[in-house]
Amino acid sequence: MGTEPARTDVAVIGLGAMGAATLYQLALRGASVLGIDRFAPPHDQGSSHGETRITRCAVGEGDSYVPFVLRSHAIWRALEAETGETLLDACGLLMMAPRGVRTGHHGKTDFLGRTIGVAQRHGIAHELLDGAQVAARFPAFRVAGDEEAYLEPGGGFVHPERCIAAQLRRAAALGATIRTGCTVQAVRRMGRAMLVETDAGPVLADQVVVAAGAWAGKLLGPPFDGVLVPRRQVLHWFPVEDEALFRPGSCPAYIWMHGAQPDDYFYGFPALPGAGAVKVATEQYAEACDPDTADRSVSPQESAAMYEAHIAGRLSGARPGPARAAACLYTVTPDSGFVIDRDPENDRVVLVSPCSGHGFKHSAGIGEAVAQLVTDGRSDIDLGPFRFGRLVS
Repeated sequence: MGTEPARTDVAVIGLGAMGAATLYQLALRGASVLGIDRFAPPHDQGSSHGETRITRCAVGEGDSYVPFVLRSHAIWRALEAETGETLLDACGLLMMAPRGVRTGHHGKTDFLGRTIGVAQRHGIAHELLDGAQVAARFPAFRVAGDEEAYLEPGGGFVHPERCIAAQLRRAAALGATIRTGCTVQAVRRMGRAMLVETDAGPVLADQVVVAAGAWAGKLLGPPFDGVLVPRRQVLHWFPVEDEALFRPGSCPAYIWMHGAQPDDYFYGFPALPGAGAVKVATEQYAEACDPDTADRSVSPQESAAMYEAHIAGRLSGARPGPARAAACLYTVTPDSGFVIDRDPENDRVVLVSPCSGHGFKHSAGIGEAVAQLVTDGRSDIDLGPFRFGRLVS
């Protein structure tokens, strides 16, 4: 005789940025909800680790993203008040590019100009600076002098591991069930419900939210696996001679486009207290990977190439030879946009989390919107721009 399935209103598969937020928001609404993760979140095997993630309210990727990040900031501040955790550091966000050069980013041309336009349309507080003003205010940066820059005082960074842990703790306190170290093997329709097959036994759910990140395509199969492509990314922490220059308050989080090509770009963060090092990274969209076999180690050659291409001569007193390095996974769509939608072939499955490397800042708001979609049939934020059909039509 087979094992009797556990029953729940909603099963959330994957408890990283999107899954943890969705689980928490569903639990807030009183739903019977089960969260499942193959690891023990917060963990370093997916897309939601590395101490810091940039947040910016003027989202150059498009106006449709702005409501998510605004709600995320409000939710994180509420969680901070409730839990005593520090989740969001509004140390400012600086974005720079050479004047007159329309450098592209995340599939959009003239990313700096787009960002300024979004800020103006949505009334997001900001300043516009030139290279001399950047150098005077932020001596951590060795600018060329031809830069134009956007400074958003309300931007900065969030602590991803803390955000995930806080939402999971609150979800559990509100009655959610969490299974970690549990791998989902298949999801299929069974009558008017969904059967979630796992290595710890079956689960029967009225609805399923798939927030499995880099594993989403493998789990759901065609047509999802053809357009949700995992790509390995690398993070580096380089030592700095004067940590004081890079502390929050003296140094913002930043996105620095220093040439005309999308690869002429890196981003970074203030030094966390006592670290003696700054985290920096760039992005690559050329090579796909398998999340089950991706190399989580980082070679010295990768760090050396990062330093020479982007860091040398730009960050004051940054030294080669990283203090540490790590790899993470992006799940990238063909247009670098999100997918937040019901499965076109199965309205009891909601897909969320293929966020192409710019999702964490939106995750708390997305979790709220998905919980509304699941429980009420609609969300306060328009999800039309994030339909899956645009990628396969």
